[in-house]
Parts: sequence; structure tokens; C-alpha cells
Amino acid sequence: MLRRVAVAAVCATGRKLCEAGRELAALWRIGARGRCEDSTRPFPTVTMPGRNKAKSTCSCPELQPNGQDLGESGRVARLGADESEEEGRRGSLSNAGDPEIIKSPSDPKQYRYIKLRNGLQALLISDLSNMEGKTGNATDDEEEEEEEEEGEEGEGEEEDDEEDDDDEDSGAEIEDDDEEGFDDEGEFDHDEHDEVDLDTEDNELEELEERAEARKKTTEKQQSQSLFLLWSKLTDKLWFKSTYSKMSSTLLVETRNLYGVVGAESRSAPVQHLAGWQVEEQQGETDTVLSAAALCVGVGSFADPDDLPGLAHFLEHMVFMGSLKYPDENGFDAFLKKHGGSDNASTDCERTVFQFDVQRKYFKEALDRWAQFFIHPLMIRDAIDREVEAVDSEYQLARPSDANRKEMLFGSLARPGHPMGKFFWGNAETLKHEPKKNNIDTHARLREFWMHYYSAHYMTLVVQSKETLDTLENWVTEIFSQIPNNGLPKPNFGHLTDPFDTPAFNKLYRVVPIRKIHALTITWALPPQQQHYRVKPLHYISWLVGHEGKGSILSYLRKKCWALALFGGNGETGFEQNSTYSVFSISITLTDEGYEHFYEVAHTVFQYLKMLQKLGPEKRVFEEIQKIEDNEFHYQEQTDPVEYVENMCENMQLYPLQDFLTGDQLLFEYKPEVIAEALNQLVPQKANLVLLSGANEGKCNLKEKWFGTQYSIEDVENSWAELWKSNFELNPDLHLPAENKYIATDFTLKAFDCPETEYPVKIVNTPQGSLWYKKDNKFKIPKAYIRFHLITPLIQKSAANVVLFDIFVNILTHNLAEPAYEADVAQLEYKLVAGEHGLIIRVKGFNHKLPLLFQLIIDYLAEFSSTPAVFTMITEQLKKTYFNILIKPETLAKDVRLLILEYSRWSMIDKYRALMDGLSLESLLSFVKEFKAQLFVEGLVQGNVTSTESMDFLKYVVDKLNFMPLEQEMPVQFQVVELPSGHHLCKVRALNKGDANSEVTVYYQSGTRSLREYTLMELLVMHMEEPCFDFLRTKQTLGYHVYPTCRNTSGILGFSVTVGTQATKYNSEIVDKKIEEFLSSFEEKIENLTEDAFNTQVTALIKLKECEDTHLGEEVDRNWNEVVTQQYLFDRLAHEIEALKSFSKSDLVNWFKAHRGPGSKMLSVHVVGYGKYEPEGDGTPSGEDSNSSCEVMQLAYLPPSPLLADSTIPITDIRAFTSTLSLLPYHKIVK
Repeated sequence: MLRRVAVAAVCATGRKLCEAGRELAALWRIGARGRCEDSTRPFPTVTMPGRNKAKSTCSCPELQPNGQDLGESGRVARLGADESEEEGRRGSLSNAGDPEIIKSPSDPKQYRYIKLRNGLQALLISDLSNMEGKTGNATDDEEEEEEEEEGEEGEGEEEDDEEDDDDEDSGAEIEDDDEEGFDDEGEFDHDEHDEVDLDTEDNELEELEERAEARKKTTEKQQSQSLFLLWSKLTDKLWFKSTYSKMSSTLLVETRNLYGVVGAESRSAPVQHLAGWQVEEQQGETDTVLSAAALCVGVGSFADPDDLPGLAHFLEHMVFMGSLKYPDENGFDAFLKKHGGSDNASTDCERTVFQFDVQRKYFKEALDRWAQFFIHPLMIRDAIDREVEAVDSEYQLARPSDANRKEMLFGSLARPGHPMGKFFWGNAETLKHEPKKNNIDTHARLREFWMHYYSAHYMTLVVQSKETLDTLENWVTEIFSQIPNNGLPKPNFGHLTDPFDTPAFNKLYRVVPIRKIHALTITWALPPQQQHYRVKPLHYISWLVGHEGKGSILSYLRKKCWALALFGGNGETGFEQNSTYSVFSISITLTDEGYEHFYEVAHTVFQYLKMLQKLGPEKRVFEEIQKIEDNEFHYQEQTDPVEYVENMCENMQLYPLQDFLTGDQLLFEYKPEVIAEALNQLVPQKANLVLLSGANEGKCNLKEKWFGTQYSIEDVENSWAELWKSNFELNPDLHLPAENKYIATDFTLKAFDCPETEYPVKIVNTPQGSLWYKKDNKFKIPKAYIRFHLITPLIQKSAANVVLFDIFVNILTHNLAEPAYEADVAQLEYKLVAGEHGLIIRVKGFNHKLPLLFQLIIDYLAEFSSTPAVFTMITEQLKKTYFNILIKPETLAKDVRLLILEYSRWSMIDKYRALMDGLSLESLLSFVKEFKAQLFVEGLVQGNVTSTESMDFLKYVVDKLNFMPLEQEMPVQFQVVELPSGHHLCKVRALNKGDANSEVTVYYQSGTRSLREYTLMELLVMHMEEPCFDFLRTKQTLGYHVYPTCRNTSGILGFSVTVGTQATKYNSEIVDKKIEEFLSSFEEKIENLTEDAFNTQVTALIKLKECEDTHLGEEVDRNWNEVVTQQYLFDRLAHEIEALKSFSKSDLVNWFKAHRGPGSKMLSVHVVGYGKYEPEGDGTPSGEDSNSSCEVMQLAYLPPSPLLADSTIPITDIRAFTSTLSLLPYHKIVK
């Protein structure tokens, strides 16, 4: 599959940590201030525009200029406009955009470009599309009116801010679904998010993609925007449109299995994901339309001084720690959280990006506070010492990542003196201990770096809000003109070309991975390709290399049972594409048999590339890709503002004015000579091979300095080297793809054939199934969403059945990969989710050809079959997948917690054992036959489809599968045990002996509660998040990711605080005590909360819930959550808003005290890493650089130390403990 990478990846260090290539790609943006989430999906299929950018002569039909032709060209250097000129532009022209900027016909926003006198370039985006006709100064009037309504509250709030932002801010930092806000852990959670995706989970790009997903996870998903944007933020699979081929649905099987990811850095995230309808791991884009801004500094880690590795990344952290005008260390985060916002940042090779969003009313003040990062940050010495620990924790979290390790190893192959060989992350050693030894003043050097590189003329700014362009222009010039311009030339590394033209390249590197995986990566280092963005040669090549249809590399390798997944292309992040080189890489997830034939696998790749070189560029293929991209751009849905401005501020560094919006998405010009030039460099003699496999253990005598990666270097086997030098034969089974029959050509908006409704209505209700339907009349795009849940009690009858279901769904996806791939690249997306209680089928895209794809999926389901070879391949890979999930402390912690809470849940260890005990193809076929025999099917169809067409989808399922109805109605949730009063502790050893990371979660169970209390818990988290971050991370420096979470576990409510720490720094019980210390201080804090501060937070949450959806997918996600959980409260948000209006401060205080006082039901789960503060049984810590992981057969329970022995009740056998507990009734939060 083509690698569609999210545009800016972060060096696994934080905020944007990887998006589908984000790790690879993303790796190279070190996100700075991130947090982590409990669990994330392994791989995103989201589409974001890629980095091959294009020019204005675009071929997209009906591309429209921005705004009307006003007779004046772009507005540059607006700062010089005098008052009379300013007045002349107001009124009807006050929101006139620049006609040079080309935008999509479906884009309602207006754009204006300005350049300030200090050299800063800005793109202003006015989004008045839902202002009900208000234009010009209407927004200003509305703002004044709002301010009057707030009156004294605003004054009190400002006073509070000035005195102590930390005390009264109630933001909820949302890193991931799990991180902040509600962690819905019931059916939908696992169905949509905890998945086992063999394609991505075990691919070396998995983590990259995970991160990528993380970042978007909240995007299409109505959950937080935060990262967990990697560790917390990554899914409805962003569609990264980059030079990578589009991620296919190959084995995109989501299952309930836990798979955690650490995400990008998002210090504060919007709390929209806290809404009642939101699910911990639901996919989709965020549900808020806030004002947002992003600023890109055209300098990154390439500029790090040789004696202070990681300084650029560290500076990105430090500018957040207070300014001359707003000195509170966490003041900006506190302000945002108080007003429903979030912020983030990331450091790439040659760029550093900062972004935030907030309620519109507070946007101007937020801009002023944020701009101080670049005007006069404090960066005091005391803060430096503490923040180094945060950077070090971020680095420690990244060390067990195979993607990060491979990236660091790859960078080390660059010639000496090239910046690719630098250690971009930074840690305590490089930023604190070594500088101290060498008498280097880190504080002075940090300020020097800021003064040298954070100059206005290196910066591009994008602001988006429901204001007129004139208003935005006034604000930007007033605030950002204060940023200094030092007049120094921008750093240029363009002369350092061919960094990998060294003897170390074009070798075979064998690498010992952390996870169980076999993977082959073939990499070429090409000259920089950014200049060819109009042609996008790497996008063309990756489209073909990553294809999965007939005649493709992957189709051939799958038939031989040698490979499960393939990703090809360039992620267009700083690591893969910069001013010194561009990478083209092909990464293949191998089976056990494929590992034994890895040279043959590489030969197949070279045969395909030689075939392409011999044929030369094909105009038919180029025009097909172009048409697909044009259609998607023409009918694009709106994206979350903070994601959008982030992308745009980077685009401004890469493209000319007219291509800011189109440059990274469209193919503009067919130049076969440019494509051929890139293609002809992809020859075996210039390729570097990296082979990851646990089989390499004991054979690798070298160790990479920073991540401890074990590896070896050898020449390519002579017989293969000689063959590849010769004119080797082509493979007749490899050929170009046929013409794509799934490309939409009919974009007509259909008329209603039934009454228009605000919410979905049930239009079919039979013993075999029901169907909910809603015709879109808001977004008016020719797209549709189809979702079906095939429910059965069969799955949860045994651990073996759960495993058989996983195998079934993965094989079904494998079978569909080739025939459905053309639909996937034509922007028709599908996904099969192995849910807790049934199979979920999700299809979306242009409605014209959508029925063809849906019918294809049902046909393959009805006629399911598998060969023994495919069965063996999938089961072997599933063993690796389960194992890889379990060795992550954050996912093991979640598995343990849910195993305690959810009765009859089968843990990941149960499933792993069942798989290791052995299952047969016959047992699978018997299971599938029984699965299809008796079902209840529930569906939702929304978008540009009629009710009659919608009913045809359900009819096709029923007729094709020909099943009997269930004998009785089946609940789609687990029952939850009622915890006894007291503090219970379950402490287990992590399963990766080379991992120092520990995970500590302190959970309080509330019980079966009402929607009102559900909403009250959201408010609690908003108040708790920033103080939690400030106390546990900033002041106590316990770990990099720290977050409170409201948890909805199968309808049973609770809240928790989680800290990811390292056994090399802290004992987990110390962390547990510190969490309790924080909660005690928090109780005092909310007791002293002023009524103004309380009301401000309530208003912030109401505003978030009142925000309109940015695109149809958000509405569908929210409605589908109601259907799949069988709650059907489609107007949930309205009920929550009403509840919020009734809350008083005493409600919040009394609820918190009641759940923390005598009789509270408290559970601590510790997954303990390996290090000096967590000695093993013999009292000696495990070697820090070990890559070994123990075989997972059972949990290793640890007794509490004297620190907690007297105050806790230890759990040393989960099954024995839960067998004595009573069960809470099934509960739905609908009243």
C-alpha cells in the first residue's frame, strides 16, 4: 500500500509522533510536549495531504479562486495600510480573500496572505460559513455582545488568570481518548479501536503509523485531539495524501484486542472528546470547530550544535514555560484548558511547528499569550532543570520502539558531519550531565539558540477563526509584529547532498527488534524531490509499488505466503524529505516463510521496478491518479481547524502563494522525464537493505549508541549481488494495474424520498436486523457512510472462539485485499472490525460506486474460504501480534485493569495461550459456519443516499448470508464487577526485559450512574487535567505522559489518574503515593475554586458541545456510537448541555469527596519496568540494553513493598479475586 503519511511527523518524541509514516516519517519530528494514551489503534488509514506539492495550474475541475476578483492582487505587507485604506476595505469587502490562492469549490472559507514588516508571513482564514449570514463587522458586534453577557465573570476570570492560572484553570488535557476525558471501554471502544491489524501491527512502520493515527484519532473520531496524538492522538485513519501510496485496507482488521500507542505531543487537548458519545478509541475526527493557529519556524534539529544534541527539541519544550508578559510556567496551557482549547508542538529536521485551538471568544487573548513564546520567553534555569527530565522521559518512552530504533540506525549511516547523524531527541545525558562535565552553560546556549533561530523572517503563521479577514489581519499585525527579526540568513543545508553516498550504504543490516516481527526494508536515498511537487514523481512510483491488485508486488508475495503487508514511498516528513535528500523506501512485513526467502522477496521488488523502468512512465496511470486526487480535493470535507492550520503553516514554507492549499494534494503536470529520472535511480546497486527479525538475536555484534539497537552489517550475498548487476529477467506475473472501475463519475446530490429528520430514524426492524437512516442535508457532498454490526453470542463463549474470530476477520481481509484495493485507492474506504460481540463492517466514500464495494465485501463474507497455507500464515502472524501488544506496558496495564473489571472478559494472555495451544483450519471453518448461521444485523446509513437505497444494503446482507435470527436479544457489553471498598493493588512485572518503562493507574469506581453524572465527570476531568500535569509532570517530574481520565467501562463510570514513568528513576509505589498526594491537593483546590472560575469551565464545556461538526464523518461517528452500543440517544449532546447548565460548584466538590472518602472503591494497577528502582527477584535490575522479551504465558504478580503493604489489599490472582465479587447490572447511560 502506498504510504500516506501524515504530514509532519514527530521524532517519536512527542506530539506528532508518527502518523502512518509518521514514525518513519514522524520519527522525525520530535514532538515536544506530548502525553500518552492508554491505547490506540495500530495504524491509520487517514488521509492527509502529502508532501509532494503542486503548482497553480491544477487540473481539478472547477477549482475556484479564493473570493471574488476585487481588482487587487495579494495583500502583502499589510502592516503599512493606513486608517483610511483600512476603512475603505471594510463593509462588503471586509472579508474579501486573495484571488491568487486556489481553493476547492467545496471550501467555504476565505483566505488572505499578508507579510508583516518584521518578515513574518501569515495566512488568514475566515470561516463564516455557519454564521447565518453575518459578515463584515457582525462578528465584532457579536463578540462585544458576548463580552457584555459575560460581564463580571470575565473580569473575575482575568483576575484569576493574572494571579494564578494553575489554581483555577480547569482544562482537561486530552492526550488521547484514553488520556483525557472519557475512556469508553465498552463494546465500541474495542470494536473501533483496540484492534489487531496484522498488516500494520507487525510492520516496522506500525509505530509510525500508530502515531500517525494517534494524531488523527481524535480527528475523525470525536475524541480528543490530543495525541495521543501518538501516544494519544492518531484515526478514522487520516488519509495522508503524500508521496506514499494510499494505505490500503489490507488486513486492516480492527479487533477488540488492546494495542496501545504513544502519540504525539499534545499538552492540552480539546475536551470535545469528553462528550458523552465519545469513545475511548473511536475513529474519526474531532468534533469541535474552534479557532486555531499554527506557527512554523523554518529551523529544526539539523541546527543542533554538535556539543548539545537535542537542543532544538528542548527549546520547543522550554518556550512553553512562561514569558515576560505571562510568567506562569503552565499559564498558557491553563488558559486554554479553561476555555476548551489545546496546544501542541513538534520538532522536525528543518522545521519546528507550534499550534493551538481555543473557543473563538478567547482567541485574540490566546494569540497574545502564545506569541510571547516567540517575543520574550523566560526559560528560567529552574524550569530548565525540570524540563530536561521531561525530555529524558520522552526519550525513554521512545527507546523500546522499533521504528525509532531503525530511524536512529539509518541516520547513523550518513557521512560524518552531515546533520542526519545527529541525536535529535536529546536526553538528560546530552542536555544536563555532559554539559555540566564540559562546563557548558545549557541555559545560556538555549537563549542563544532562541535568539539566533526564532526570528520572524523564518516564520510562517496561519490563523483560522469565525472572524472577518480584516479583523484577523488587525490582530495578527498588532500581536506578531513584536517578534524580533535578527536579519541573519536562514540556515541552509542544501549543499550537503548525497549524505548516504558512503561505504556504509548498499549493505544488508540485520537488526534485532523489540517486537516479534520479520520485516524487510529496502531504501534508496535520492536527490531532494521537493522541487518536483507539480509532478510528484515519488507519488506516482509509490502508487504502483504500493498497489495490491493483480500484478502487484504484494499480490504476488501473498500468493506465495511470503508477505502480509507492503508500504512504499516517501513520508514527506523532515526525516524522509529535506533539503539534502529524499528517501524512497519499501517496507514489507514478512511471514516466517517469507523471512527464509527474503532475498527472493527483494528480487521480486527489483523485478517490478525494472519492469516500470523498461515500460517508462504511463500517462494513463498518471491521469488515473490525478483524477482520483482531483475528485477528493474537489469534494473534500472540512477538517479540524487545528490540524488544518498546522498543515498550512508548513505548506507556506514549501509552496508559492497560489499553491498553499493545493500543493500537497494535487498532481498538476505530467512530465515523464521527471518521473523517469527518479524511477531510474531505484536500482539494486543503490539500495540499502534492513532485515528485522528475532532470529537475528545472538548474531548481531554491534550496538547503536543512543537506542541500544543490536545489529550487524554484511555485504549482500554474492550470488544475488551478481544477479542484480546483470540484466536479470522480468517476472511475467508482475504488471501494471488495470483501469480502475471504482472511480466515481456521478456526483449528483440526491433528492429526499422521505421526510427530512434531524437524527437517524429506524426504517427497518425485523427479527433478523434493523436499519437506521439519515439523509445528509447539511454538508451536501456526494459521499455516504455505511456501517453494519453483525452481532452473535458465539464469540465470547471461550478464549479459543475469540481467537478464531480474530483469525477469521484477518483472513477475510486478506482475501479482500486484492479485489478491493482498486476501490480503496479510488477513495472508497472499508474496514472490518473484529468487535467484542460481532463483526463490524464500515464503508465510506463517493456514493456512486460505494454499493459495488459493499456487495464485494458481503460476497466474500458469504463465500468465506481459506487454504491451509493462508491459515498458517495468519495464525503465526497473530501470535506475534498478541505478543507485541503484551510487551507494551501501557497496553498490558489496560488489559489487566479490564480483566479485573469486566466479568467473563478474555484477556490478551488468555488469547495468546489459546493460540499457542493450537487451532486448526477445520475448527476455523466450523466456527465461521456457526457464526453465519445465526445473527442479528444492525446498520446505519448516512449521506447522499435515499432510504430505498439504504434498505437495499440491509437486504443484501440478509439475502446473501441467509441466517436465522438470534433466539433472544443480546447485550453488546460486558457485566462489570463491583469493587469492594478499600485500596486494591494489582502489581505485575512488564514482559519486555529491555524496557524500563512502567505504567501506574489509580482508578476509582463510581458505579451505575446517570447521564447527569456522566457529564459531571467530564467537568471534573476538565478541572483536574492541568493541575495534574503541573503537579505530577512539571513539578514532580515523574514521567512524560501524565493524565486524568473519566472512564466508562461497559456503562459503569469511574475516573483514574495514569502516570508513565521509568524504573530507572522511580519505584511504581512512590508514583502511586504521589498520585494520591495530587488527588488530596486537588480536593482542596476545587473547594477553593471561585464561582467565576467554575462557571467559566462549565461555559467552556458547553461551547465545545455546541460546536457544529466539521464534516459528515463526525456526525456519523457520533450516531454510530449510539447504534453500536444500543443506546440510541442521538441527541445526547443536548441532554448533556442541559445537565451542565444545572451544575453548581458544590455538586462537583461533593461528588469528588464522595468518591474519595471512606468507602471509596479504589484499584491501582502497576506494570513494573526493569531498572534499579524495580529490582527483580534477586534484587538486581535487568540490563538496560537488553532486547529480549520473555515468552508470555502468565502474569508475574509482585507483592507490595512496605511503602504500600499496610494501606493496600494485594491482588495476586485476578480470577480468584473477581470470583468472589458481585456483578453490577447491565447499564446504559441514557437518562
